[in-house]
Amino acid sequence: MSQLPVDQRGAWRALAEHADDMGRRHLRELFAGHQGRFAAFSRQAAGLTLDLSKQRWDENTLALLLNLARDAGVPDAIRGLLAGERLNLSENRPALHTALRLPADARLEVEGEDLVASVHATLDRMAAMVERFHAGQWRGATGKPIRDVVNLGVGGSDLGPLMVTHALADYRPEGIHRIDVHFASTMDGSQLADYLTRLNPETTLFVLSSKSFTTIDTLTNARTARDWLKARLLGGDRQEGVDEALVMRQHFIGVSASPDKMREWGIADEHQLEFWEWVGGRYSLWGAIGLPIALAVGMANFRELLAGAHDMDCHFSEAELGDNLPVLLALAGIWNVNFLDIRAHSILPYDGRLEYFAAYLEQLEMESNGKSVNHDGEPVGYSTCPVLWGQLGPNAQHAFYQLLHQGTQSVECDFIAPRVRYDDVADPATRDHLMSQHRLTLANCFAQSRALMLGDAALEDEGPRPGHKRYAGNQPSSTLLLDRLTPRTLGALVALYEHKVFVQATIWDINPFDQWGVELGKTLAGETRRILEHQAGLEGMDDSTRGLIEAVWEAESRESS
Repeated sequence: MSQLPVDQRGAWRALAEHADDMGRRHLRELFAGHQGRFAAFSRQAAGLTLDLSKQRWDENTLALLLNLARDAGVPDAIRGLLAGERLNLSENRPALHTALRLPADARLEVEGEDLVASVHATLDRMAAMVERFHAGQWRGATGKPIRDVVNLGVGGSDLGPLMVTHALADYRPEGIHRIDVHFASTMDGSQLADYLTRLNPETTLFVLSSKSFTTIDTLTNARTARDWLKARLLGGDRQEGVDEALVMRQHFIGVSASPDKMREWGIADEHQLEFWEWVGGRYSLWGAIGLPIALAVGMANFRELLAGAHDMDCHFSEAELGDNLPVLLALAGIWNVNFLDIRAHSILPYDGRLEYFAAYLEQLEMESNGKSVNHDGEPVGYSTCPVLWGQLGPNAQHAFYQLLHQGTQSVECDFIAPRVRYDDVADPATRDHLMSQHRLTLANCFAQSRALMLGDAALEDEGPRPGHKRYAGNQPSSTLLLDRLTPRTLGALVALYEHKVFVQATIWDINPFDQWGVELGKTLAGETRRILEHQAGLEGMDDSTRGLIEAVWEAESRESS
């Protein structure tokens, strides 16, 4: 028999009672009464510093939250995740993305199979591919070296590699045949169409990344790419010896858990990379889905990315709950969502290289924890994942910070920045200018979190001010400082958020590793597409959808007449 829901147990009720008092206290008061808050509420691990002192809590709050984590079985859940237990109950399989970053000399036996050997066999296969590209030895059908690689994927097969390749752009290897990596994900073809007007088909290769190899978005783009290559390379000016089989062989790589479907589509067996069912798409950048990352930054830097994630895995496994960065970050979120009723969360990196980090976390968190039933399939009686959004902090200051400072919504914010940047620039004058710009960026990062915390109290007394110049403050935030942004610290940062999501899911008693919510829309889209194309079958549609479809038909009829 299942135990009581988490919100009906003693640890939760103790927090709810405590929140009645803490909810009335302002961060100004908490800082005024405790001069050592930074030391009390900051922790370091794996090249990261996490400052939680600007959360609306005190030591008693944290102690009660740690009791909640223990009551919810977080220590056992951490062990079970890393050991490969079947925690994804709705699909009856483990969630083993952490296995993708285990070192080669490790061993992880799951249900009688050591996974490490197969993981590193795929990594070695990736490395061989990357070496061929970087040596200029991967040639297209006409014999010219491949120069441009377009990743065709969506969701986790796009957001993770896109985010990392942008974040690590400073780490492109030197002295190689340069490969430019591009990403096309939208099913409307707009991104792909742009590339097809600019790229040379003789030197362009496409990576088809799809776990199931049935994703309509990716396969639609893939068919367009295939037809483009055939039209350009097999047309009237085709070179001698160039045929369809050669085009398919030299211009496509597949990454999927379905080798048969890749083979059926026409991808050569030796140009396929393995993707396992026990890795969710949004947790997949650490394996073969990361091929675009390795092409952009080199295999050595890709392995450093894995090493940083493994550093965080070890910390997550070994650190006490009260010193455990993912646990603490998760508990701050639980406190805000469930006890302070803060349902919005903004991700604000203060480093242009992390431009796509907020978009990556939107999928990681909301697809994982945007759930409303527990493991028993019963509706939960409490809030789960908040609405997550964000963008680069310096740009967001000129966009939506007005709402953060003076709006009616309470918002939790994560500020993220490297401590050091540009100290390795060779030219002294340029280095001084760029380091000054970095200090300006950090000044804005720290000042914004301080203003959100203190409000008017951050200003020297200027006498009475009108209401439109008043700032309430009391907006909670966390600040994450990377020692510097490197492949290793980026790996640790991403793994930190992965584990944070898992801890929150454990406390909420939900499954973070499935995503059934996206299936209904896909099913209805297939039905709607058939109606649009065949202009029949409107009878079962609601009035709004019927009207929209008829508007499209009318426009198409007008254009064709």
